[in-house]
Amino acid sequence: MGKNKLKRFEENETFKNLFQHTHFDIKNEPFPLKGQWHATYFKNNHPIVLELGCGRGEYTIGMAQQFPDKNFIGIDRKGARIWRGCKDAIELNLQNVAFLRIKIEDIECYFEANEVHEIWVTFPDPQLRKERRRLISPNFISKYMKIIDEKGIIHLKTDSRELYEYVVETAPIEKWNIVENIPDVYNMCKEEDYSILTEIQTFYEKKWLQEGKVISYIALQPQEMMR
Repeated sequence: MGKNKLKRFEENETFKNLFQHTHFDIKNEPFPLKGQWHATYFKNNHPIVLELGCGRGEYTIGMAQQFPDKNFIGIDRKGARIWRGCKDAIELNLQNVAFLRIKIEDIECYFEANEVHEIWVTFPDPQLRKERRRLISPNFISKYMKIIDEKGIIHLKTDSRELYEYVVETAPIEKWNIVENIPDVYNMCKEEDYSILTEIQTFYEKKWLQEGKVISYIALQPQEMMR
């Protein structure tokens, strides 16, 4: 392991805006902030928005800056990556940001029912050979529905045409209501209303745009959440 990674892991231990799975025994004891994110950490009732697979946290940070009346939690299992987001949030004095270093498949152990208002999945691994591991799939959507409120939205932004088409085809089968479908973000979104899609870019998104890749966006609302 490189010295930079070791240094980042050590610094992660000092961040008050980071909660790591290694510090909690969720199999035997409830995560202390489950159901208490508003009251204990953010100390307000603003809607909670998650970014899954947040990497370096560019999208979490960007959204927090654009929407100070919402709370944002970036989730990733890679400590060396999430370090950057934690550090940026502290340096920018963002009080509406937290980070969770956990496995996304355990997400329901960290949030109570209806505690989350929106979920963003930004440029996930499309897992072309393993459908159950796709972060937008029946397997994971069923987990999200246990923590998101009845009006909650699940957002997907991806460079994978295969993943985009999979979600479009799967939605009617699984009764996911497609709230918005933008096949080509940067050629179809020119209005200021879409600044959240065009002005915030991850490191890899910038790289893919330079390579000429098409970026797609879908917003979903599973029908069971609409009742």
